[in-house]
Amino acid sequence: TPRPVLSVSPQSWLTEGDSVTLNCEVTDFPTGWTFSWYRGNLYRYSDGYKVELLSDSSRGSRGSYTISSATRNHTGFYMCSAERDERQVQTHHSLPQPLWITGESPPVSLIINHSRTKHITGDSLSLICEDQSHSTGWTVRRYTHSERKVIDCPRGSVTGSTCEIHYLDTSFTGVYWCESESGENGNPVNITVHGVILSVSPQSWLTEGDSVTLNCEVTDSSTDFTFSWYREVPYRYSYGDIRYEGELLSDSRRGCGGSYTISSAARNHTGVYMCSAERNGQQFQIDYRHSQPLWITGESSPVSLIINPNRTQHFTYRSLTIICVDQSHSTGWIVRCNIHERRLTPCLWWGSVTGSTCNINSLYPAHTGVYFCQTESGENSNPVNITVHEGDVILESPVHPVTEGHPLTLRCLYRNTKSSNLRADFYKDGSFLQTQTTGAMIIHKVSKSDEGFYHCKHSERGESPKSWVSVR
Repeated sequence: TPRPVLSVSPQSWLTEGDSVTLNCEVTDFPTGWTFSWYRGNLYRYSDGYKVELLSDSSRGSRGSYTISSATRNHTGFYMCSAERDERQVQTHHSLPQPLWITGESPPVSLIINHSRTKHITGDSLSLICEDQSHSTGWTVRRYTHSERKVIDCPRGSVTGSTCEIHYLDTSFTGVYWCESESGENGNPVNITVHGVILSVSPQSWLTEGDSVTLNCEVTDSSTDFTFSWYREVPYRYSYGDIRYEGELLSDSRRGCGGSYTISSAARNHTGVYMCSAERNGQQFQIDYRHSQPLWITGESSPVSLIINPNRTQHFTYRSLTIICVDQSHSTGWIVRCNIHERRLTPCLWWGSVTGSTCNINSLYPAHTGVYFCQTESGENSNPVNITVHEGDVILESPVHPVTEGHPLTLRCLYRNTKSSNLRADFYKDGSFLQTQTTGAMIIHKVSKSDEGFYHCKHSERGESPKSWVSVR
């Protein structure tokens, strides 16, 4: 069953007295249709909108409906449907199309804290329905085009005719208005919540001595933000385990330039970085979803990270052991950067700990991440990127960088190790290198040009993920 497409001309936002035309079109079968017009009222229903046929909706061949002089009570959601061949063929309703009409003397005003319609992630928002009679029968409602739903005060607390939202994210972008129990509306207000984008240049993986710049940007065009920079640091929780929190960097500049540069990276710069924005004296909360890790490797790490099995890729449901070893035999802390949540977490959260050893009995894709050893004082080992794969093929590659002139062996491993067909194709940076019947590829003397992303493929079992091979 086709679904017609509803469009608005000239626009969805109108002032009282404006003219607006709704156009309905069945794109797959453009001719022979008659059309009907509907309006969905503004109340939320579990199964969508309550649709009512417009009293002046004509079942004619013209796929348009015109409101010659809009009033505030025309605010609402409009839909169309089509039929032909004497109703033997009928379409679905179109997706709802909102019309927002504002007037000079609304019965109620929507008061917004800071009188701003543009906000950023982490901001708070207070919405108050205020009329001269101080009626409490008004409710704050919101509509988002992506969800096409009308809801009351979204994920906030309601007191009388006030809606308090304590933490905004970009999903709160939408149209807000006040509505009475009888369906009377105030003027709608379009509120936009912009995200904070944190990026790194040139890359997140660095060698000691490299320069790196973190850039913080608010996605609107405002220039009145100042920025502060934070890094996650370990602290001992009251129950004895290690937690992480954002600590303001001592050299964090509160300038209008949203960048932070480390001119010569050292291994102790490894960590997860965050930025926060401030405007008009109001500082917004740190959003850990907008964090950026930096991983710095060096030649002489104070502690070695030993992985068993000794490879960067692993099959699901297999075990993994990670050990921190140094000459003084001190106990290090094993932590992981969770790629999805961009947070540092100790081994205790996702494995078992014995001294400086972390054991994971059964691997899952969620264990994919960057692992390294860290002491309570913040001293770090070189990081290792570990991938847990659900498929039948993985690549065995070195955990740590290979020294120039030394041999490099890459193997294609299969979940069923008893397979007699070990034939494998090897690729570097997406380009085919060679086919090996033994399942192993050897570079006898590696050079810097051999550095890159490698993976292998089996004609029947599939292909492995890509792993970075570093040469130093």
